[in-house]
Amino acid sequence: MKLRDKSPFWKENNETVLTAVHPDTLAFLRLYHLENHLPGLEARLAEVERLGHFEPSAAELLYAAKVAWRNSVRCVGRNYWQYLHLQDGRHLSTPRQVFDALVQHLLFATHGGNIRPTITVFRPGVRVHNDQLIRYAGYGDGLGDPRNRQLTDHLIQLGWTPPEHRTPFDVLPLALEVPGCAVQLFELPREAVLEVEIVHPTLPWFRELGLKWHAVPAISSMVFSAGGIEYSCAPFNGWYVETEIAARNFGDVDRYNLLPEVATRMGLNTRRHRNLWKDRALVELHEAVLYSFERAGVKVTDHHTVAEHFERFCAREKQAGREVKARWSWIVPPISGSTSPQFHQSYDDAELKPGFEPGKCPFH
Repeated sequence: MKLRDKSPFWKENNETVLTAVHPDTLAFLRLYHLENHLPGLEARLAEVERLGHFEPSAAELLYAAKVAWRNSVRCVGRNYWQYLHLQDGRHLSTPRQVFDALVQHLLFATHGGNIRPTITVFRPGVRVHNDQLIRYAGYGDGLGDPRNRQLTDHLIQLGWTPPEHRTPFDVLPLALEVPGCAVQLFELPREAVLEVEIVHPTLPWFRELGLKWHAVPAISSMVFSAGGIEYSCAPFNGWYVETEIAARNFGDVDRYNLLPEVATRMGLNTRRHRNLWKDRALVELHEAVLYSFERAGVKVTDHHTVAEHFERFCAREKQAGREVKARWSWIVPPISGSTSPQFHQSYDDAELKPGFEPGKCPFH
């Protein structure tokens, strides 16, 4: 990362600061030393000045990732931002090395179902074409996840051959792009993809739907901005809120669109809205997801609990003198929204740094 033209030193709070350092680097290092009560800010800035670029230490990178999670306006689960684990992959230079690190990420994060929040950071220029490490294929005949139709077609063009017997839940390979190398495809090993069969505690026919979902939501399409450096590949995960699976993945009309099927099997009249068949079917989907994850020993949270935890997070941030930024449409749950304390509030949704920013889709 290039530094700005040199300019004089200046004083703030009795500290000498180098204004030649990139402003994002300066802001992050000051934050890092201030919040961690660390001495040596002036010496660290002088080192950056001498080297002519900023290369975060592992400790600095981890804290930047934690703060990026803390700053994420689209995340309601920020209460655990301080518990993020880092895998540092900046030294890796081949597609195979990157893939092996991604597999290790999934294995570490899965942790037998006791999901661990994890981020793996690769050097700038590395990219994963998939928006999540685990995605299900979407085929032209309507089978699978319609959201992933373009991604599936892209991977087929890159050389992927779908299984002979296609299902609604075929795990897609990863397309990896590393500077100096051609894009390569890699199939995730079975042991890296923990999946949960979705059944219902009181509706025996639910098993006949043949539903399942993967345990780890590992986002791989966001750019991680830290101290003026943009890491184009920094997959990260927490654990699921059940609404993400039940309401969005299963319930949305442009996804698996399961509400009509569930309602019909429940004996509800789907031709009348006044009987609230969508609402009743949606509740059963949520109960099935929560029950199934708990039954399988896989960590998941419900939208009421995560809403309470977000309020705790906000209270702690206020005590620390920080204003919580949030995007209302992302933190209010897609079911029973008015029961969430966030529903009745408004938020400034300004993006802060360090942070996660949408990356450019490689096949649009």
